[in-house]
Amino acid sequence: MLLNQGQAAPAAGDNLVSDTTTQTFMQDVVEESRKRPVLVDFWAPWCGPCKTLSPVIEKVIRAAKGKVKLVKMNIDEHPAVAQQLGIQSIPTVYAFVNGQPVDGFMGALPESQVAAFVERLAGKIEGGVGDILKEADALLMAGDAAGAAELYAQVLAEESDNVHALGGLARSHVEGGNLAAAQQTLSLVPKGKENDPAVATARAALELAERAASVGDLADLEAKVATNAADHQARFDLAVALNAKGMREQALDHLLEIIRRQRNWNEDAARKQLLQFFEAWGPADEMTVEGRRRLSSLLFS
Repeated sequence: MLLNQGQAAPAAGDNLVSDTTTQTFMQDVVEESRKRPVLVDFWAPWCGPCKTLSPVIEKVIRAAKGKVKLVKMNIDEHPAVAQQLGIQSIPTVYAFVNGQPVDGFMGALPESQVAAFVERLAGKIEGGVGDILKEADALLMAGDAAGAAELYAQVLAEESDNVHALGGLARSHVEGGNLAAAQQTLSLVPKGKENDPAVATARAALELAERAASVGDLADLEAKVATNAADHQARFDLAVALNAKGMREQALDHLLEIIRRQRNWNEDAARKQLLQFFEAWGPADEMTVEGRRRLSSLLFS
């Protein structure tokens, strides 16, 4: 294996860090993640931040002593998987568990944040705050924003800088329609942790909710699209409004229809909006997985 600058050489007999290809991705990542969590580091030789992140993430993975594996994918040589996942910038790291992407982050995070991410993935946080956060996440996913908010607030009463709880509380406020409270909650995120996945998801959800408030009445937009199927702006605004109402599949359908009809409309606005949907929904959300699959099929068919 040829090593690029910034890549640490694996120790003899070390199987915690390896490279993968498009052909071996299923075995190296999907199947392996059924045994233990797998991080996939999407990188390229020309990427400066990739060279910064590489030795950091490898150090953290080896410190975890086998609880998590790192697989590296050079997107210059093997672009298909990154394209399918909608990755637009590198370094991007995805965490796979039981064959599915469940979390991730972008950029060359400092070692402390990478270590916290891997620790959370490895399941070291057991009981106490960890259990409360799991219950809060489940409530939020089930649509009980008020119940989730109470639990996130309970965690923050003990750990005011808990980024998972701050992101979750902000999302709860968004789901409850209290956008000002969501913005206030995000302002409490500690400096340097703005790119934490929980925060990025909440920020994307807030931006979408704010945009939905300005696109107009849902019925009017539906009427415009019914009258003129080629009115891409009305269809785009309708997708944003539908997403705000929790109608994710219908929102997904409309954006994909724009791409099908005129892929590069408004400087690729429909595809970019889809990627923001995926960020707001989270990498493990059922509609994110389905949406990425359908988008890839449309773009690369």
